[in-house]
Amino acid sequence: MVKGIFIHDHKFPKQEKNYFYSYGFDAEFFSRYKNIFEQLNVIGREVTYNENYNKRSEKIEDDVIFFTIRKYKDLLNKKKRISMENKIKNSDILIIRLPSFLGLYSIHLANKTDKPYVIELVGCPWDAHWYNDIKKRFSAPFVTFITKRAIRNSKYVIYVTENFLQKRYPTRGSQIACSNVTIKDVCETSLEYRLKKIDKFVLADKKIILGTVGTVNSIYKGQHYVIESMAKLKKQGYSIEYHLIGGGDQSFLRETAKMYSVENEVIFHGIMSHVDIFNWFKSIDLYVQPSDTEGLPRTVIEAMSVACPVIGSSAGGIPELIEHTNIFSKGNSEEICILIKNLTVNKMKKSAEANFETSKKYKKEILYKRRNDFYKEVIKNEIEV
Repeated sequence: MVKGIFIHDHKFPKQEKNYFYSYGFDAEFFSRYKNIFEQLNVIGREVTYNENYNKRSEKIEDDVIFFTIRKYKDLLNKKKRISMENKIKNSDILIIRLPSFLGLYSIHLANKTDKPYVIELVGCPWDAHWYNDIKKRFSAPFVTFITKRAIRNSKYVIYVTENFLQKRYPTRGSQIACSNVTIKDVCETSLEYRLKKIDKFVLADKKIILGTVGTVNSIYKGQHYVIESMAKLKKQGYSIEYHLIGGGDQSFLRETAKMYSVENEVIFHGIMSHVDIFNWFKSIDLYVQPSDTEGLPRTVIEAMSVACPVIGSSAGGIPELIEHTNIFSKGNSEEICILIKNLTVNKMKKSAEANFETSKKYKKEILYKRRNDFYKEVIKNEIEV
């Protein structure tokens, strides 16, 4: 029986001894690894399951054993460190998702105990720290250096991008490009619905509905750039409404909206179930991914799979997903304004069709086979010798 252990800083909702699914870590996520390993353990962080998760998150029923900490300083406790070390010792292969502090610490433990591991690089550590609060900026050079060294020396690396992360964090080991985002199905009726919706779109005569999915308390998600562009367009006579999906403290974005006098046009929906998000895509005219840092954003691919027109920043792997004419420079609200002002029925239809076609590359059966074949080769090399 091959035992795998997944390690990342993700905060899993927890109530007493029970853990719950959360966005990006749903039943499909666990099945991805359960198809490869007979036993799966998880090392991560935990957050209290509260009313924000009620009726939106199901209890994790999979046969998965968790080891979680609430804060990084919990590892100052010797018993916690020993417990984490034992989890790693008792596993056959580590799946280490970076960027993450627990991931880097686990690489140290794996090297110490000679345990094989696969690094899954899902984002850029430099961007993740540099475009965060000022405290994290100071750690950006160190974390980036440690990550680059770890990836360069790793025997196995899975990149979620086709080019971006590979160039910044090259490896000497075996590698594949395989997105951690999968689409179960791509339905032609979604494209038909969107094209009919676009036919009714006239920028000068109606309110344009923008939308973004992402935590609302992370400055690097960039929603404030969109709010700034809304204010500029409002002065020019445009009518725009901006809908935000995601948990976290809304105070910064609410204050930003108030400062720019668009507080009535910025609507917060909080946390939303995966199914509801797909339905929500149908209600907006344009999906915006304004991030300062990204790997390969899940919600962009999901929006594309239902033929939603998308504009996005130049961060990370976003330019690998959408047409270059729909890209704006990171943090540039003026370029966001230009892209919105230049919207036409023809451009939106072209974007919808191109996005829909590109999303097919991320269908579950294609990516599962690529990832499974890679892990089978790892198991063959490291376990079945």
